[in-house]
Amino acid sequence: MSHPPILAARAAHEVVEQALALSRADACVVIATESSAVNLRWANNTLTTNGASRDRSITVISVVGRSFGVRSASTPSDPGGLADLVRAAEQAAHAAADAEDYADLLSPASTAAAPAADTFTEPATRTDTAVFATFARDLAEAFGRTRAAGQRLFGFAEHRITTTWLGTSTGLRLRHSEPTGSVEWNAKSAVAGGSVWHGQSTRDFTDVDVAATHAQLTSRLAWCERPVELPAGRYETLLPPSAVGDLMVGLYWAAAGRDAAEGRTVFSRAGGGTRLGESIGPAGLRLSSDPADPELATTPFVTATSSSAMSSVFDNGLALGATDWIRDGALAALVQTRASARLADGPATPLIENLTLDGGGTASLEEMIASTRRGLLLTSLWYIREVDPELLLQTGLTRDGVYLVENGEVTGAVNNFRFNESPVDLLGRAAEIGATTRTLPREWADWFTLTRMPPVRVPDFNMSSVSPAN
Repeated sequence: MSHPPILAARAAHEVVEQALALSRADACVVIATESSAVNLRWANNTLTTNGASRDRSITVISVVGRSFGVRSASTPSDPGGLADLVRAAEQAAHAAADAEDYADLLSPASTAAAPAADTFTEPATRTDTAVFATFARDLAEAFGRTRAAGQRLFGFAEHRITTTWLGTSTGLRLRHSEPTGSVEWNAKSAVAGGSVWHGQSTRDFTDVDVAATHAQLTSRLAWCERPVELPAGRYETLLPPSAVGDLMVGLYWAAAGRDAAEGRTVFSRAGGGTRLGESIGPAGLRLSSDPADPELATTPFVTATSSSAMSSVFDNGLALGATDWIRDGALAALVQTRASARLADGPATPLIENLTLDGGGTASLEEMIASTRRGLLLTSLWYIREVDPELLLQTGLTRDGVYLVENGEVTGAVNNFRFNESPVDLLGRAAEIGATTRTLPREWADWFTLTRMPPVRVPDFNMSSVSPAN
């Protein structure tokens, strides 16, 4: 017997409620997400494609005894499909071993997350191409200027709104809608190696200044007209906010409290325990996350579809608050689930999807260039991979612009390098930290866009080898 395709059209909160009603497990969590996205792509000074998409998914977490099972899918198109998904999660729970992170599910009375009874039944928030109206007009004008200069513009812009509904068998009902956007530019000239990049994250594209971005790209292409070959080595280096963001996100993702306590990361203390309280950067340095940050607002409660050293399905609905990971240069917190926090005899400090580094500096990147006698200026980092977790040693490549700075001015474009650096060690060696601004980490732009970072001067950044990449 076939079922009428009604669930795909049904409101997401109703699907959550029906899945919970179908559950036969001891406890159940259901998470529904609905995303609406629009995008623009351009190449060779021409808008090439535009697109729009919507998708919805549902995750069922069934708890049986002290074990759990998880199954996820695009929203089933009929009631039988939803029941099958719930039964599959229950079967997985019956087959699983006891969970190390087991805890009672949170209820409205046991979490400080703001109740969403008044918003839980609201529909998804959606975006549309109107968000690009001013941006697209200004982009067309930039194409004209670029053609006249004999240069080419390439790029991609996306705006997405994701709405999440979380319901539990203990009565918790939470909803959050989050807009995110990004735009990445690549400008090229006829000069060999003439390629530069710029990226920006945004909530609604009202703060994207196309003319200013194009002027910056044009200026950097001019720097490429004088090529300079330099060997591998340690150089005084100016890291722009984007590159700092890539390094700090890598540091953040390595900051699991459980892993540190087990002696497996850079945050493990020799002889046992963690490095909490130890100085790892200059006085005044602060690395923090805050879901209520007005510029970087993100989901204010835990939504976990799996358990790991960084998250726990049993923490779903746990309220997120402002957290200092580094305070006044010292390690102040590691990412802790409720389970790992119990073992550490400390507070739960879950992962939050935004990150800010602030060293109290006021200098812009341009001002830091002006005060440089001789050094390198990077544009972005690429293909970053971890080499040694105990040091958090990372390797990667420079890309789309390495420049030589002499006596306060950029004098040419340098060949690319492979680098080897630990972001933790780098913080301890920073010679100057500039003003913090919102940025887009290039390497992690698909996964972590909500960052605010300063430019950083490192006296001896390790360019381990010359890269042939252009």
